Amino acid sequence: MAGEVTKRGVAAMERNIEYATSSAISAEELAAFYARQGHHTTRDLAKLERMIANSFCFVTARLDGELIGMARGVTDGVHGYLAECKLDPRFQGPACITRKDGRIEHDSEGIAAEMALRVVSALSDFGVDRIHVLAYGTEVDFCEEMGFKRVSGMVVLERAVSAPTPAHV
Repeated sequence: MAGEVTKRGVAAMERNIEYATSSAISAEELAAFYARQGHHTTRDLAKLERMIANSFCFVTARLDGELIGMARGVTDGVHGYLAECKLDPRFQGPACITRKDGRIEHDSEGIAAEMALRVVSALSDFGVDRIHVLAYGTEVDFCEEMGFKRVSGMVVLERAVSAPTPAHV
């Protein structure tokens, strides 16, 4: 997706947050961002490079050049996924003081919402039929504020790659 950079000043906080919609982020910068957030994911730079390359849409938020947030979307052309939306706890709402339970939905500057909506917009513009998101804890509130609805009857299942294949399969 072509890069697009916009700035949005917030008078109350006197910050100029710069948003970019592209995949122009290095695996090293992303790994450092994840580490600062305590986000448990791979630290393998080759895997992060592959993740970046295979993301349909990558949105970043920067303050004075520092990466403070990112969101990304993936798609198969029919279904789209808001794969993640991460915001540095320093920019989240008051409940993130503990650094244990960040409240991304209390982001008074709307940084996370701006990033998420850019991903949703890119997926919509691409023509996907439906956009899905997996949310944990307080992220559910944030996603519902973005217009996502709970799907009754859905159960999230996960399988570790290293899990043994059942004998009967």
